[in-house]
Amino acid sequence: MSLKDSFVMNPADSRALFVNVSTLFLDSTGEQHQYNVWLPGVGIAAIYGIIIIVGLVGNITLMKTCLLVKSMRTVPNLFLSSLALGDLLLLVTCAPVDASRYLVDEWLFGRVGCKLIAFIQLTSVGVSVFTLTALSADRYKAIVTPLDIHRSSATLSICLRVGVIWLLSVTLAIPEAVFSDLHTFTTSHTNETFVTCAPYPHAGELHPKIHSTVSFLIFYIIPLFIISLYYCFIAHSLVRSSVELPAEGHLHLQKQIKARKRLAKTVLVFVGLFAVCWLPSHMIYLYRSYHYNQVDTSLGHFISSVCARILAFTNSCVNPFALYLMSKSFSKHFNKQLLWCTSHRQLYSQNSGSTNITAV
Repeated sequence: MSLKDSFVMNPADSRALFVNVSTLFLDSTGEQHQYNVWLPGVGIAAIYGIIIIVGLVGNITLMKTCLLVKSMRTVPNLFLSSLALGDLLLLVTCAPVDASRYLVDEWLFGRVGCKLIAFIQLTSVGVSVFTLTALSADRYKAIVTPLDIHRSSATLSICLRVGVIWLLSVTLAIPEAVFSDLHTFTTSHTNETFVTCAPYPHAGELHPKIHSTVSFLIFYIIPLFIISLYYCFIAHSLVRSSVELPAEGHLHLQKQIKARKRLAKTVLVFVGLFAVCWLPSHMIYLYRSYHYNQVDTSLGHFISSVCARILAFTNSCVNPFALYLMSKSFSKHFNKQLLWCTSHRQLYSQNSGSTNITAV
């Protein structure tokens, strides 16, 4: 789904509701340009800043924990590392760009930036939803067909599946980059024009409807439907295993079933977070696409749109902390990685200070 459909929320459309201040910027040629800095957008950008910082700390620590700690290099954790990498890509590149659109009333990143950001955004969304689907399939194999787990746990097999997920996501994002461009739009209530990055021009109704519907199906409905099927089979298998398991004895099997249930619940939580965080954004995008010639500039629509976009980006920072709360072993190694980073920085600063004193 295109995350950059915020042209209907352009600050220029809200001058009757909010106060703007003018700010001067110099471009690379030294020429002055005046932009309107939108005061309420400063608060929105601050929220984006918090999401970016929290997401960077959480996802980087998750990747370090899952990749550097030998006991944590399991199949689900390696998939989660790929998921964290996609989230990092979104937070580092797309979240700052999205935040900037609430600060100034013009697109600042040019035509190349428009296409590049569109490509990265959709790639990250694809990596997230397809990785969750692969995780659900892996849990299905581990629980329903446990004898095949040694084959699915091979490192080469995991890397191959992760590579396929990234290749599929990149391939699906290419059309988004090709068709995204700087387009001129006219607001109906003030008859003012502005240029912004969008996946299609403001002409015709069929293209927006097709784009939003296909995106909703490929990046939300179909993957979640497949995940639901996997979890129906998982639930049926776990219930049957619990019924068939003798009341006494088989302690090892009981522990295995509990461990599988716990891991299946963890993946299900991640899927639930994705579904909740992305549904409002998809709904609003569908609403706009099917009412393309009737732009809703009401305050209620604007607030719901901002909340939906912030919620979508929040999904890129919550997974590490959800795993922290649900896994004792992960939380223990997560704390060690954070403490190591903190102590390493302190040691570096002390050594730098000692070096400066000696040099003086």
